[in-house]
Amino acid sequence: MIIKQLTVFLENKTGRLNEVSQLLGISGINISAMTLADTSEFGILRMIVSEPEKALSILKDAEFSARLTDVICLNSPNEPGALARALDILSGESVFIEYLYAYSMDNKSANIVLKPDNIQKCIEVLQKHKMELVSSSEMYKI
Repeated sequence: MIIKQLTVFLENKTGRLNEVSQLLGISGINISAMTLADTSEFGILRMIVSEPEKALSILKDAEFSARLTDVICLNSPNEPGALARALDILSGESVFIEYLYAYSMDNKSANIVLKPDNIQKCIEVLQKHKMELVSSSEMYKI
C-alpha cells in the first residue's frame, strides 16, 4: 500500500523541469502522476514514477536535490463529494493530511495521492471504512 514518491527541489529558472523530464525519459522511467508547487525561489516537484529508486539515483547523479517520500493512493469515485467523504472520514479519525494531489484517467474513478502525518494510521482508517487503496505495483505501471 505504501508508494514511493519522488520529490525534487527545482530552482525557479527556465528549463529545470524540462531537464528532469528529459533525464527520466531517456532512462525509460515513466511519470504516472505529478504536481509542481512553487515559492519565490524554488519549486517542489512531486512525482510517482515507474522506478523510484533508479529515478532518485539518476537525478542525484545529475546534481538535483531529490528524495523519496512514503505516500498512499486512494481510488475514489469520480463524482461530486467523493473527496469530501474521504477527508471527513480521515478528519473524524484525527488523521492529518500534509498534502494531496489527484488525477483521473476516466469518468468513473480518480486516484488521490495522500501524504498523511501518520501513514499506518491512515491506511488502517481507510481500510476500516472499506475504501480502496492502490498498490505500489499498480501505481508504478500506470
